[in-house]
This record gives sequence, structure tokens and C-alpha cells, in this order.
Amino acid sequence: MIRSLYDTSVITWSPQGKLFQVEYAMEAVKQGSICLGLRSKKAAVLCSLKRSQSELASYQEKIFKIDDYIGMAMAGLTADARVLCKYMRNECLNHKYVFESPHPMKRLINKVAEKSQIKTQRSSKRPYGVGLLVVGIDQDGPHLYETCPSGNLYEYYAYAIGARSQAARTYFEDNFKAFNNCDTEQLILHGLSALKKISQEENEVVPKSVEIAFVAEGVPFTVLKLEEIEEYFKKHETFKPQDQMEIVS
Repeated sequence: MIRSLYDTSVITWSPQGKLFQVEYAMEAVKQGSICLGLRSKKAAVLCSLKRSQSELASYQEKIFKIDDYIGMAMAGLTADARVLCKYMRNECLNHKYVFESPHPMKRLINKVAEKSQIKTQRSSKRPYGVGLLVVGIDQDGPHLYETCPSGNLYEYYAYAIGARSQAARTYFEDNFKAFNNCDTEQLILHGLSALKKISQEENEVVPKSVEIAFVAEGVPFTVLKLEEIEEYFKKHETFKPQDQMEIVS
């Protein structure tokens, strides 16, 4: 395959103007299990679908706490996600030690994006094969950011990454106008609705395979326990997204 002539180094450009190793890293994100995030004026929520290597193995964690009011979900290579998670935790701790205040969200995500971009311009490195959805609250309110292996970053009202995530993004596009005035419980139920849109098997989206976390004003980043997730699944049985009206304030 002629592509192999140009994918041996991350700094080698193809005649079409592409960096194939960066594209391979983006493909690793697309093949990872789905994770999604959404936010309102007062809260932000992360949901993910966990995978198990076999019936004998436990489910792989996909949501990590970064700081008291910051957390992230990942799609792609878990090992790379742990490296970036550790980096973000250290940055938050250093900022709190020096300035005695939480790390601003925008500045933290810019640092992660810069760290990812450096991996695309040095021949001795390779891009991180992981995409992140980072939620948090600072003085400007709730935020939801996405970072890519290419070093790009984006802020969203709602977004999904990973395998079959297009169905979840379509659900968000149809309903995101109602998210702004939702409380935490409604956001979680919307997240479960989006997860169920990508389900191909009857028992794929079940409480034990789903991970949910949220952060809200005055409420630190919290990862829900299995019993709490089961309660939300019961509430979701009577939840109708079309009944959530957009409230104009």
C-alpha cells in the first residue's frame, strides 16, 4: 500500500498534505467505546459505555476525576488517557499550591491541547491515541471541552466521541436547545437516552456497563455508584425527551 511510504514518521507529509500517523490516532478514538457529555447553565454530565474484554474480566473505567470540580471521559487508548489524566491532575495541584485557587478550565484544556500538538511535530514521538471530553465548573459556569490527538480543542453544549457516536450526536442536535435549563437529573436522563440510541444489542446498555458522572454549582465532581445508576435507569423508563420544553428566560 502506497500509504506506508509516508506513515513511518509523524512529521512526514503525504502528497495529499496529510499526516497519516495523526489520522491513525484519530481513528483509534473513533474505534474506542463511546463517551458523551452535555451541560446546562448550572451543571455538566458525562456518560460512557464501558467495555469488558471477556465475561471473566471487569469493565474498563472511562471516567476520571481531575480536580474537585473537573473530570474527564476518554475514548481510545486507555494508557494514553491515564498519562494525560496524571498531567492534568499535577497541573491542578500545582496551580492550587501556588495561587490557592482552582485551575481555570480554559487554560488547563489549552495546556493539554498544546501537549498533544507537540507529539505531532517531533519525529521521536507519536500522537496520543485518545480523545477526551472534559467537564468542569469555574467562575464562568459549566464547561464541556473536547481535545483531539491532533491538538485541536472545541467547546460544546453537548457532544459524543467513540464508536457509533454519530447516533448520539444526532440526538443532541435534535434536543440540545432544551438542555440549557435542565437540572442534573434531566441531563443524566438525556445522556442515557443518547446512549441507548447507539445500542445494537438488547443488553449492551445496562447499569453495570454504563458510567455516569456530574458536576454542578456547589456540588463537586461525582461518579455515580451502581445503585444510583440503576435508579436512573428506572426513571428513564418513563422519561420522554420530547416533553422537555425549552424555557426562554
